[in-house]
Amino acid sequence: MAVQSFFPTLIYQAPLIALPEIQPETLPETRASQKRSEKKLPDRKIKLHAKPPALHRLTKKLCQDLTRESLIIRDIDSDGIEWSEKHYPRGFTSYGSWDTLHERFPSFTELETYLDKHVARFAKEQNWDLGGGRLKMVSCWVNIMPPGAVHSLHLHPLSVVSGTFYASIPKGSSPIKFEDPRLDRFMAQPPRHPSAPKNQQPFVVIEPKEGDVVLFESWIRHEVPPVSETVKSERISISFNYDWLD
Repeated sequence: MAVQSFFPTLIYQAPLIALPEIQPETLPETRASQKRSEKKLPDRKIKLHAKPPALHRLTKKLCQDLTRESLIIRDIDSDGIEWSEKHYPRGFTSYGSWDTLHERFPSFTELETYLDKHVARFAKEQNWDLGGGRLKMVSCWVNIMPPGAVHSLHLHPLSVVSGTFYASIPKGSSPIKFEDPRLDRFMAQPPRHPSAPKNQQPFVVIEPKEGDVVLFESWIRHEVPPVSETVKSERISISFNYDWLD
């Protein structure tokens, strides 16, 4: 019997800038190892693996710059504040006002140059034939979610690739949750067993880390569950859309 999976979609997650591999160090020979040698016992060389930093230094600097500029945007974007009060409960987003931040602020422009490479990799994994066209960032906005904020289920119409860069993710903050696009067509299908593989569950949760990029096809519905009231700082992310252009 052959059972195959068809019509897949992909969700991409990676650090914005990969950390270099750290080579293990070998401890110098000690008195104990010398004695083992004298007794003709096999010597053991102990390898120490240096603990890598949590973020590449360039990513860390960019996260700091993006966080600072995002907070400034919230202070001065009166249209965004008004839009957020109606559509983004307890949080702030510039989606309904300033949605081309990659053309306005230097840190967002820098972010775009890194994201272009990730989007190119994602397109390659999708085996897309772009012909003579290219995928280009057409919109970019900031999302600031304090404790209690929620971003309800939505998609990004008319774009090809959408995604988010995570500039500040406090401990215990909310993940991003994706919905199986076939959910409304299951009709009389029994529910999945809780132990079913992740790729067969009706919802998939991605836990981003600070400095991560998450990419997905724009038609996939997704949400951010309510940020816990116990979280001590704001969840700051940069979302964006890429279109297929000539």
